[in-house]
Amino acid sequence: MTTKNIEYLASEESSIGLIALRRRELLSRPGTVVTEITLDHEFLMSSLHTASERALADVAVAMHGGSGLRVIVGGLGLGYTAEAVLASPNVAELEVVEFLEPVIDWMKNGLVPLSEKLCADDRLRVSHGDIYARLWQEPSEHWDLVLIDVDHSPDEPLGPESDSFYAEEGLRRARAHLAPGGILGVWSYAESSPFADALARVFPEVRVEEVRFWNHICEEEETNWLFFARGQAGA
Repeated sequence: MTTKNIEYLASEESSIGLIALRRRELLSRPGTVVTEITLDHEFLMSSLHTASERALADVAVAMHGGSGLRVIVGGLGLGYTAEAVLASPNVAELEVVEFLEPVIDWMKNGLVPLSEKLCADDRLRVSHGDIYARLWQEPSEHWDLVLIDVDHSPDEPLGPESDSFYAEEGLRRARAHLAPGGILGVWSYAESSPFADALARVFPEVRVEEVRFWNHICEEEETNWLFFARGQAGA
């Protein structure tokens, strides 16, 4: 369906609301077409601004400093964090866990800009599931990087599934899934001092990064926040 400058590619009801994929030409920048995901008709993510999603991967890989990395990402979205992970030759394996099955189908069916590139990389596998439930359980395997890009922020989750993750007990359980010296990284659109403090009580090393960029839609500078924590070298 096409409405003026918006083309709707797919939509489906989910457990958290109506999820939709659309392409839109920016009226303020004629010729610039972006792909967007909306939830209950409200903006969720876009292909226009991806600096912070990419930085989540880039900073974590550099912070770890190792090779042959096994990486798990919570949240597929439009795939920009996954693409940045796979851009590193130091990554041997990537699993992406996505809660919304339609989002996985959109990638597999070639509806998002990175579909072809992601599907062609044999280091990637995409699983349908709840990353928070998985991190709450006892680990069956360990990861060098655990990257989370699901909620708006630690203080504004999309649903109740993640509530326990941002507290100390949830972070301790997530830490158990890290290989020695592994990195936990979390994306947020806003600063969260309580979350940073909780990380500092659980992990020996915490790093908070600001990613600033010019938002061409509202024509102002925007800041996203990345939270990183390193597990102990021997645990």
